[in-house]
Amino acid sequence: MSTRRLVATELRLMLRDPMTLTFVLVFPVVTMLIIGGSFGTSPDEAFPVDPTQWYVASYFTVVIGATGLIMLPVHLAAYRERGVLRRFAAAGFSRWSFALAELVLGLAAVAVAGVVLLAVAAPVYGVPVPDQPLRVLAGVLLGSVAFVGIGVLLGTVLPSARSAQALGMLLFFPSFLLGVGGPPPAVLSPALRDLSEVLPLALVTEAVRDPWLGLGSATGPLVVVGLGAVVALALAARRTAL
Repeated sequence: MSTRRLVATELRLMLRDPMTLTFVLVFPVVTMLIIGGSFGTSPDEAFPVDPTQWYVASYFTVVIGATGLIMLPVHLAAYRERGVLRRFAAAGFSRWSFALAELVLGLAAVAVAGVVLLAVAAPVYGVPVPDQPLRVLAGVLLGSVAFVGIGVLLGTVLPSARSAQALGMLLFFPSFLLGVGGPPPAVLSPALRDLSEVLPLALVTEAVRDPWLGLGSATGPLVVVGLGAVVALALAARRTAL
């Protein structure tokens, strides 16, 4: 019962947070509309498929990155500043209730923002039918859990909401430009291409985009993302134990 109340409270607070609306709901949609229409609709040397479909599938994971690197760290660091976590402990919430609440909060944010993104993309560019839907779902779930864990870990380590926002932006935008929403990997310099291939958000994107668009099974990235999800969730659970 206490965990359910905590989850409900966290969901209400999320809806009141302008950072959520800006970086999780608005930013991915606006940038997808701009970038998605910049490269035409014909596959070429840079894009193995229709570029609009490439960016629709890719930008779904921008939502995951924005949730884990910006929304959750700022949200939790603000809690630490105001002493909210100590009050939760004093109120008698169970040991793992807060970790569970943040997991539900992060997954809910990804789900809602992802649906909004696809709803906007559908009449403009169309939404590609997943070639391997179960692998796409696995990539989305494991990637979301991994980045929620990262977000919780950052939010419980950083001393203030301002520092969480600064570090979150610093981590998010290079990952966004190199690994998801920027130029296609084929046009990057060799050094940047090598870097983009090992960024966590790029691995999540590959695990989701490749089976979605029929570009491969992406088994390697999916395994790495799955291992990352286990480690990130375990570390986050330890940090949020009340």
